[in-house]
Amino acid sequence: MGLWRVFYADWQMECCGTPFSVGDEVTWPLLLDEGGETLGGGWAGALSRITATVEYVRDDGAEIPVLRADDGLVVALRADPEGDPAGTGRGRGKGAGGRMGRHTGPGGGGTGPGPAPRVARSGLLGVERHGARLPETTGTVRTIHRVHQEFAPTAPGSRSREPVPASRSFEAVDRTPRWFGEGGAGVLAELHVPAPRT
Repeated sequence: MGLWRVFYADWQMECCGTPFSVGDEVTWPLLLDEGGETLGGGWAGALSRITATVEYVRDDGAEIPVLRADDGLVVALRADPEGDPAGTGRGRGKGAGGRMGRHTGPGGGGTGPGPAPRVARSGLLGVERHGARLPETTGTVRTIHRVHQEFAPTAPGSRSREPVPASRSFEAVDRTPRWFGEGGAGVLAELHVPAPRT
């Protein structure tokens, strides 16, 4: 079992999400932001360190690198960790849809010899409901914190806005809103993921 912090962005919830409460069982497609740069960074207390087996799943002909942890967490990666098993960030860095013919998980028909490689990665876990169909993680919500973030124009008179550094705050809530409004950036949920049944 594992306890993971997951960011659920306001726009992801408002577009395609279902509000949830503390104690609910949820199933989410997760993506790891390895730089932790979501909303301008500054997520030190919410970053996760994952040591897991690398698999590749196919979606519309593209291969997506996925980490499958022993505790049941399944999370997709933006970049391909192949060639960088130590997690230094200095690997080939091909993204999803890169080379073919690697481990594709149990029964996936990959051509890689031996067991799938294990890598260590750190970053912010986030719910991703757009783009490729990602594998999902199921768990129970233990806590929810509404994320408030200030934004400022990128230039005087501009309609484009960017996060204001060090302006993020958290508010403990029992249920997520469907709509977040001004200054609402999403929620940070603590997700209890049970170990997979063997």
